Amino acid sequence: MDVDPGQMYPSVGVLNRGRGLLYRDPVAGSSTSYKQLNRIRPGVLVYSRLKAFEGAITVTPNDLPESFASQEFPTFTFASEADPHFFRILTTTQGMWDALQRASKGMGGRRERVKPADFLNIVMDIPPLPVQERIVEVIGVIDDQIAALDKEAETLERMSMAIAEDLLSNERIVALGTMLDDIQGGRSPQANTRPPGADEVGVLKVSAVTPFRFLPEESKALLPGTSMPKSALVQPGDVLITRANTPLRVGAVARVPDDVRNGLYLADKTLRLVPSPKLDPDFLVVAMALKSARTHLTSSATGTSASMFNVSQDRIRETPIPLPELDRQQEVSSAVLSVRANADAARAEVASLRRVRAGLLSGLLNRTINIESAELGGLIRGEGHSGA
Repeated sequence: MDVDPGQMYPSVGVLNRGRGLLYRDPVAGSSTSYKQLNRIRPGVLVYSRLKAFEGAITVTPNDLPESFASQEFPTFTFASEADPHFFRILTTTQGMWDALQRASKGMGGRRERVKPADFLNIVMDIPPLPVQERIVEVIGVIDDQIAALDKEAETLERMSMAIAEDLLSNERIVALGTMLDDIQGGRSPQANTRPPGADEVGVLKVSAVTPFRFLPEESKALLPGTSMPKSALVQPGDVLITRANTPLRVGAVARVPDDVRNGLYLADKTLRLVPSPKLDPDFLVVAMALKSARTHLTSSATGTSASMFNVSQDRIRETPIPLPELDRQQEVSSAVLSVRANADAARAEVASLRRVRAGLLSGLLNRTINIESAELGGLIRGEGHSGA
């Protein structure tokens, strides 16, 4: 449809790895360079031509409000022998992502695209409609459990911070820098894109640190011959902060657990906070997750890209934190982390269920049902695209 400069257009994108829609802020017709937009309807298949190779594909929910996207997001309706709910499940599989990657054409990076005609020529094993419906029923039970556990974990995480805000509401406020002995960082090394093997040295990706959670698997193997300073070696008990990340995630703080694997190093986008003896390390993690600290850090971040903002060490030192006596710090952190432990247990159960789901779905699609081969073009029809 043609863009009206006087209209606002609620816009969406598509998340990678079949994770659904990305809901963006409405765009004014007068502020966009696009002359035409695609209307994204409920219950249609949509993918990103540019990011299809990353699995950016989904089926829109039936209750989707009026939404729009650029013509880089072609949409397709379903034939009568195709269950949209089944295809929504199919978009979450490695087989679909691999097929999209093979269909991607171009020369590197942002020039790679999957054209609608090539997408419709993808051949996959699609079972008959009754089997599709049965798969939806079986996988839906697991998906409902995952959704319930996700909600429980989110509720517990919000509860933990509500407890922290309440317990610390009347404490005196100091600048973080007055309670630090040092801020230490690593450097930008040459690294592979793959994670390090069991006996290899690795460097942390910026995604390794999220609020309260350290993810050692989010690391890359160093290239042979690359050296790192000993001061950048990650140690159990370290308190780490991201100095560069997306606008809402910059300044995330987590403590390294005691069982962290050996041979991981800080990169230049992650810093180590060294608290003074008057500041409990666990309490530091809690204090840096408070609304006042998060607001300070995110509002202090600067950058020219929507995907990576930076906050300086000076601004980190200026972060306001409450400072009760040491024994009170430990009481507060113990109360908060106890609730967070229950949230982590729910998250672990979600991860286990996702593995069960993946194995079950793979079996349903590849081993325990009689699958008929069909071209996607025979089950879906192009809607919002030019076909080129």
